[in-house]
Amino acid sequence: MTELQTDRLTLHPVDTAEAERIIARRPGREDLWAESYPLGGDLFALAAFLEASGTHDDQGPFRYYRITRTVDRMTIGGIGFKGRPNNGSVEIGYGLVPSARGRRYAAEVAHALVALARQHGLSRIVAHTDEDNLASQRTLERVGFTRAGVNGDDEYVYVIDLVTT
Repeated sequence: MTELQTDRLTLHPVDTAEAERIIARRPGREDLWAESYPLGGDLFALAAFLEASGTHDDQGPFRYYRITRTVDRMTIGGIGFKGRPNNGSVEIGYGLVPSARGRRYAAEVAHALVALARQHGLSRIVAHTDEDNLASQRTLERVGFTRAGVNGDDEYVYVIDLVTT
């Protein structure tokens, strides 16, 4: 797997050894982690990635990516696909450390995953966000997602259709 590049960020595809190291909160010698990395969401996503890796040896592009600022190589969060595509649809999730929020990094990396999903012929991406997480809702809308419904009492479901008719 190759890294994905955006204007300001690098999305590094994490392998199982790195996932285990991040979960254990043991940065390697060359790792530069922003304060608060990894977040709880990263740990959850990486555990799911490791579980899926045991079932599907190579997840290809549908995996967890570590988000790194290109300018200083600092890891500021993670983004990834929540499992393999199902009937042309896949779910994404993302998170940034507090010091990296408010700079539109999340929209930048979400655009990269949308482009990647398009390249692989997917038709839809789904994302969930808490009802009170206005910043994430704005991010998803900025990327082209629309609110499609409610999941439970306090979670919104967003979708972006990748195929135009």
